[in-house]
Amino acid sequence: MTAKNGGSAGRWAPAAVSATVFCVQLDAFALNLALPGIGRDLGAAGGGLQWVVSGYLLAAGALMVGAGRLGDLYGRRRLLMAGLAVFGGASLVCALAPSLRVLVGARVVQGAGGAMAMPAGLALLTNACSPGSRARVMGRALGIGGVATVCGPYVGGVLTEAVSWRAVCWLNVPLALLAAVCAARAGESRDTTAPASVDVAGLVTATGALAALAVLVDRGQLWGWVSGRSAVALALAVGLGAVFVRHERAAAHPLVDLALFGNRPFVALTAAGAAANAATVVVLFAVPLALQGPWRLSAAGAGAAFLAPAAAMALAGPVAGRIRTADAVRAMAGALVLGAAALGAATAAPTLPVFLVAVTGCGAALGVAGALTLIATQAVVRPDRAGEASGVTKTVITTAAGLGVTLSGPAAGAHGTATATAVDAALMAAGGCCLAGAALLVLTTVRPGGARGGRSAADGCPD
Repeated sequence: MTAKNGGSAGRWAPAAVSATVFCVQLDAFALNLALPGIGRDLGAAGGGLQWVVSGYLLAAGALMVGAGRLGDLYGRRRLLMAGLAVFGGASLVCALAPSLRVLVGARVVQGAGGAMAMPAGLALLTNACSPGSRARVMGRALGIGGVATVCGPYVGGVLTEAVSWRAVCWLNVPLALLAAVCAARAGESRDTTAPASVDVAGLVTATGALAALAVLVDRGQLWGWVSGRSAVALALAVGLGAVFVRHERAAAHPLVDLALFGNRPFVALTAAGAAANAATVVVLFAVPLALQGPWRLSAAGAGAAFLAPAAAMALAGPVAGRIRTADAVRAMAGALVLGAAALGAATAAPTLPVFLVAVTGCGAALGVAGALTLIATQAVVRPDRAGEASGVTKTVITTAAGLGVTLSGPAAGAHGTATATAVDAALMAAGGCCLAGAALLVLTTVRPGGARGGRSAADGCPD
């Protein structure tokens, strides 16, 4: 069972999670367009600048599994507030960083703070809301996060041009503080079925395996997929993963209950969500480049044109929150098929308006699929292990973001002068991801059930 505090405290959880999702998602891509300015300001150049973005994503992807379960054991609100403190403090260091080395180190710490905050926040919301309102409230919170995801690069670009790239980092400090103030007023919850002790061996091996895998996904294309360094990273990921599985099978209180991977709806939704997230990252990279390249818009014009698909992606969160859990697998499969069709239409678009209509439809479809990943996976697991499940799901889809960056290579490598062929290749790869995710869901024969161990409607979140 899960210990929790009811009453009005539960009503602060949606505000805390919405603010957390916004600031963490905003920071994931806000510095992408600021990299040239960072290089000039800090006297750095070359591949080292990419670690400003990669360091954040690698830390977040490697640490979420352990952080999610720690929130279950020691209190989701407590870990959420600790994560926000780490995130906000690291943002302050980023804003004051005198060198690239300090900036990259602070970005890694930021990613660790985000890894602590995100799964704990989603698990806190799962346990704070009644089953009847949970999906709708979570959908609204994820919609706010969607706004941050799609607007992050442009917010970063505008602030960098108007003020400085450091302004992007300063912005995180009050956002994290606001989220922490809301979290302090939320009710606490934790898993009371297991002792509050850390499976250290499981934590170390899981984190090591995920870190090696994340590095491979991020650096593999640069190193060469069959190079010695890629082989070492793969061997570490597989070896540590095997040790982790063997240890978890024997542990009395494992970090991750391996029975979770026997939950077919959870596994299918998570895997399809990874495909959707990879496709989303491709769209976020390739479409702005297409608008400035083949469609010959200015940077400001491209930003304005991208508002429609960005808004569609953000508004999809509340829509996904109104889909019944029993329909989640079918709805997500349909959204991914529509996303693939829209991406195909975008590659064949004869005019700019047709292209914008196609990518707007794609944004809506991918937004629904992405939000359903987090909403529906929480609904098909026990609430007392919600943090563990959220950590696993967030780890998988965050690692898939690195795959999306790799698939964007043909277009993103052109630095704003992308050819139509390069953009089409990236968008078609994203469409392939969507179809693969949809096929996986279609092959899932188990109908997704409701959340087990759900709580009553009393003291739930406001609808």
